[in-house]
Amino acid sequence: MVVGVVGAGAVGQTLAAGLVAAALPERLLVVSRQPDQVRALAADLQDLAHATRSRTVVEPGEVADLHGCDAVVIALRTSFTNTAVADIRRGGALANAPAIGALAHRLRGFDGTVLVVTNPVDLMARRFAEVSGCTRVFGVGSNLDSTRYRLLMARRARVLPEQVRGHVIGEHGDRAVICASSTTVNGLSVHVPVKAVLDALQQRPALIRSGIGRTRCGPAGAVLSTLRKSLGLADGIEELATPYQDVWLGIPTRFTSGRAEARLPHLTSHERQLLEHAAASLRDTYARIPAHTEGIAP
Repeated sequence: MVVGVVGAGAVGQTLAAGLVAAALPERLLVVSRQPDQVRALAADLQDLAHATRSRTVVEPGEVADLHGCDAVVIALRTSFTNTAVADIRRGGALANAPAIGALAHRLRGFDGTVLVVTNPVDLMARRFAEVSGCTRVFGVGSNLDSTRYRLLMARRARVLPEQVRGHVIGEHGDRAVICASSTTVNGLSVHVPVKAVLDALQQRPALIRSGIGRTRCGPAGAVLSTLRKSLGLADGIEELATPYQDVWLGIPTRFTSGRAEARLPHLTSHERQLLEHAAASLRDTYARIPAHTEGIAP
C-alpha cells in the first residue's frame, strides 16, 4: 500500500509523521514544491521509522510518482497573509486554488483516494475533483469539527467520547451545522446547547492558532482515521466534504470495505435550513474563484 503526501509544511509534516508512526502505508511518498524541504523531511521521517521500528519506507517523490499511489493526501499551502477576521478558513481560497488546480490537472486519471486538507477544504476539494475528474475525492474538514463536537459533548455529559454519537456537517468554518436533533449519549437523546457548543467549536481552533500558529495534530488524526476506512482497513463513518446538490460540503460518509456512501442524518427543518444556507454561501464563494487557475505548477 502506497500513500503520497503533497505538502511539507506544518500539517504535511505532522500527518506524514503520524502515518509513519502508525505504519499505515508500506511506502510513503513525500512531495513538495521545494526540493530541499522534501529531501529533509524524508530523511527525518526515515529516522522516525527506524526509531519506532515502523515498516513504512519513506521516499521523496515527484508529482508524477503519485499516479502509483493507493491514496494521496493534499496538504499544500501557498504563501499568503490571511487578513480575514470572519470566514477565516476561506481566507486562502484565491491563494490556494491555483496550486490545487495545477496539481489536479497533473493527476488526471488517478483512480485512488484523494483526501484534501488544504483550506478552505470544502471549496478546494470541489476544485480538485472538477479539474482532475477523479471520482474518490474527499475533504476532511467536517471530520475534525465532528471530533471536536463529540469531545465537547462528552466533557459536558462526563462520559467517554466514544459514548457520544453526533455529527457536525455543512461547511468547515463559520457555517458548520450541529446535528443536535440526532445526537445521543449512550444511545439516549440529549439536550444540546447549540450556541454554547458552536462558540466552543469556534474558540478551539483560535486557541490552537494563538499558541502554536496552526492546527496540526487534529487534521492529521482526521486523515489517519479516514485513510483506514477509505483503503478498506476498517469500516465506519467519517464526516467528509462530498458533492451535495451543486456544491461540496461535509456529510457523514459510511465506508464498507472501502466503498463510500454519503448520507445525511435526520435533520429538523431548522437544521436543514442552516445546511442550505451553508450551501448557498459556499456556492457564491466558489463562483468568485477564477475558473482557470491550473497553470501554476504545484
